[in-house]
Amino acid sequence: MILFVKLFLGHLLGDFIWQPNSWVADKEIKKHKSIYLYVHIFLHGILAAILAGEISFIPYAVLIAVTHGIIDLIKLNFQKKKNKRTWFVADQIAHILILIGVVFLYENKTVPNFWTNNEFWIFLTGILLLTKPASIFIKTIISIWAPESKIDNQDNSLIAAGNYIGILERLFVFGFILTNHFEAIGFLLAAKSIFRFGDLKEAKDRKLTEYVLIGTLISFGAAILAGLIVQALLLQLP
Repeated sequence: MILFVKLFLGHLLGDFIWQPNSWVADKEIKKHKSIYLYVHIFLHGILAAILAGEISFIPYAVLIAVTHGIIDLIKLNFQKKKNKRTWFVADQIAHILILIGVVFLYENKTVPNFWTNNEFWIFLTGILLLTKPASIFIKTIISIWAPESKIDNQDNSLIAAGNYIGILERLFVFGFILTNHFEAIGFLLAAKSIFRFGDLKEAKDRKLTEYVLIGTLISFGAAILAGLIVQALLLQLP
């Protein structure tokens, strides 16, 4: 675990702290012809070797550097302006997976078999349930109360912001339940109420206020229920 933390620290230093915007811009323009791409790759290898603190880790540091360069090259050649955000996320996930794989390889550990891990499937089902399925369920349930003013206010709102906020709040509540931090749920609900209060006060629409309140309570209730069910299922495991 500590080895992964050190390698992740090196990744943060190499990819964010010690990579100027001028390097990024040069790489995006020149791609594989950019000298900064190779400086960046070399930096990651050096950081991995130094932070690991073991001479025997040097070949693995080289592996990290090479794979980092390959992943970056793939991103640089395929990313466009419209999908740049997606490629950034995919790039970071790939780098982290490589670090995890190197740690398992270096420490001669076997990769966990998730297919036979019952806890993994219970957690995964609970998390996925609280994303898009829960959003569709809640939207369908409260659609009969949707006020007309809600439609008019969409011009001043981020695209699908309400949907993402709902998913995030349910995942937070789910995590609080599983870690037995029930008091944090009250803090989250209070925080959301404060942020929403101004909008609802300006709208001066009682139906909109009730609509938002119903949606919020159903969302929190679904997350709490899912968390409690997952807890109960985990307790039943041998």
